[in-house]
Amino acid sequence: MTTLAPPAVRVSESRATRAGGRSGALIWLTLPALLMFTAFGIVPLLGVLALSFTTWDKIGPIQPSGLTSWTAVLRDPDLPHALWVTFLIMGLSWLVQTPLSILIGVFLAAHKRYRGFLAVLYFVPLLFSSAAIAIMYKSLLDPNFGVGSGPGMGLLRQDWLGDSTLAVGVLVFIVSWQYIPFHSLIYQGAVRAIPTTMYEASLIDGAGRVRQFFSITLPQLRYTIVTSSTLMVVGSLTLFDLIYVLTAGGPGDATLTLALDMYKTGFQADLMGPASAIAVILVLVGLIMSQLLRRLGGRGDESQQEGM
Repeated sequence: MTTLAPPAVRVSESRATRAGGRSGALIWLTLPALLMFTAFGIVPLLGVLALSFTTWDKIGPIQPSGLTSWTAVLRDPDLPHALWVTFLIMGLSWLVQTPLSILIGVFLAAHKRYRGFLAVLYFVPLLFSSAAIAIMYKSLLDPNFGVGSGPGMGLLRQDWLGDSTLAVGVLVFIVSWQYIPFHSLIYQGAVRAIPTTMYEASLIDGAGRVRQFFSITLPQLRYTIVTSSTLMVVGSLTLFDLIYVLTAGGPGDATLTLALDMYKTGFQADLMGPASAIAVILVLVGLIMSQLLRRLGGRGDESQQEGM
């Protein structure tokens, strides 16, 4: 005699079977991405780590040298200076880009036709390559033939790239000009994801636009700020082509960042071992900064929308 299972048990078994099928499908779907990340991310990183314990001039054989490259890099006075310049550009860029990106993103999030047109125009700087932008600004800021040489433009006639302080300021301005549209786009999408019922309820309570911005919009953008800040930090750490074309690290070493120091050590001085050690330091700094930003933003498994 056959005994039939209760209906509730059969339903649970069916749900468990479907959940197991979805988990299996997710594993197969993520497998190509994991393989690509391992091949083009993990393997090269391990190769650079191994190269940092060797001596190689790009021509002769690779010779194991233990901690020689690391000792040379850690004793090099250029390393703390390059770290300081990197963090200075990173901090100033964040201070300029974040508030402006949030305000522009909030402005463009409104469903107005002219704001959509402005958003398209505003996105244009991101379409140019960093090298092209550096060449353009280098010509514009030339003290002899740039915009400062025009009639009535005497205030702009400065040696913008020849003065240490001005060069750092110009660099931060150009980086912000190029990347604020990208971060504004991120904030624009995040603002549009905020439920309109929250603004409608605040209107009933008599809240104005300023109160809505600080009490609703900014708290709801917390995780977006963390994401945008992480992208800014990683972008600042890997900033190379713009600086190389614009100042090549000068005047002196005023704009010598860690990425540029790595390039000069490896490809101009032919010291691939120390250059690999600098690359590993660059990765470690990026990982530490990303983890700090993640912890400042709170746990990642919480809902982004308060009350939901």
